[in-house]
Amino acid sequence: MSNKRRVVITGLGVVTALGEDLKTFWDNLLAGKSGVSNVTHFDTTDYSVHIAGECTHFDPCKYIDKREVKRLDRFSMLAMAASAMAFEDSGLEKDKLDLDRCGCIYGSGIGGLGEIEKEYDKLLKKGPSRVSPFTVPRMMVNACSGNVSIQLGFRGPNTSVVTACASATNAIGDAMRQIQYGIADVVMTGGSEAAITPIGLSSFCSLKALSTRTGDPALASRPFSLDRDGFVLGEGAGSLLIEEYEHAKARGATIYAELLGFGMTADGNHITAPHADGRGGVKAMRLAINDAAINPDQMDYINAHGTSTKMNDASETAGMKTVYGDHAYKVSVSSTKSHLGHLLGASGGVELVACCLAMKSSVVPPTINLNTPDPDCDLDYTPNVPKERAVAYAMSNSFGFGGHNASVVIGKV
Repeated sequence: MSNKRRVVITGLGVVTALGEDLKTFWDNLLAGKSGVSNVTHFDTTDYSVHIAGECTHFDPCKYIDKREVKRLDRFSMLAMAASAMAFEDSGLEKDKLDLDRCGCIYGSGIGGLGEIEKEYDKLLKKGPSRVSPFTVPRMMVNACSGNVSIQLGFRGPNTSVVTACASATNAIGDAMRQIQYGIADVVMTGGSEAAITPIGLSSFCSLKALSTRTGDPALASRPFSLDRDGFVLGEGAGSLLIEEYEHAKARGATIYAELLGFGMTADGNHITAPHADGRGGVKAMRLAINDAAINPDQMDYINAHGTSTKMNDASETAGMKTVYGDHAYKVSVSSTKSHLGHLLGASGGVELVACCLAMKSSVVPPTINLNTPDPDCDLDYTPNVPKERAVAYAMSNSFGFGGHNASVVIGKV
């Protein structure tokens, strides 16, 4: 479609274990710090894993009325906080917007898991009459997009995307299309997750997906390292305010990047395991590059899915080599999950924020804890220290359970 409208990113917001504002988040990424620590949300004595990437200092009352907080699950609060930051960062003013052309398309892999657990426990102990009337509006996955749209007063397209760990990136792609095709001028997008709960942690423990490393929690997440043994569960939210280019230009907005391309596919292979050669990811990356109308050898930086699991890191590496050929060895790659843990459905939002900041500052964030190279993972993963590099084009990859694959490409304006 040659006449589709241009889409730019003008506002960013994050709540993560590494920082609950943009500056802290970015400074800590570049400093090689980790937000992974011992779980404080609940007692993990009987669990095989005791660590996670918690947002330990998150105070929802900074962004949400205290009375409203009682009606929300944590994943909605995280989404609302990150979106409030992104809206403020964009410099938009509500009274100057056509709110009917402002939307919210947001992702979450699991939704209000904490709410489900809490109310089910109440049901068992106190009976059905004691279950809260707010249970459904708290736990439903679309609560994040619904609450963000209410918070901002946006009355345009409003949907929620659920594709496991690809949720936020799928949401961003869907949001981009709404603007490209003239349905909206402004969309808040991204992803949120709050699955560090008893059933959340125990489920991933049973799946044998998590790192069981003991010792310093900060060293547990080791994407692309030979001694990686699983991912670390994380929580948080990443929001991006995107708008039509002329709309942003007319108001003199600061533009972080242009959203150029999006691709999504399915492995059609297995509910939890990626295909060994990364074929679904390969197709998603190629679709995003083609949609962006650039050549593979123009790519400067890739924020990899990079979960720190044996299968994912190897298959994603193989996929990047297939897509980029010899240029794969010239691209700077990093996994910010080494710092944050795996934010599941929120990952793509936070990681595209990192891509935007890398582009703005001409610095690629590192993959920490990469001290033992894996011969099968032999690309430039920016080990342990950031790298100064001009970033004209960047890609963010997100691959999820169910065989969902999503890639997005941004470019410097």
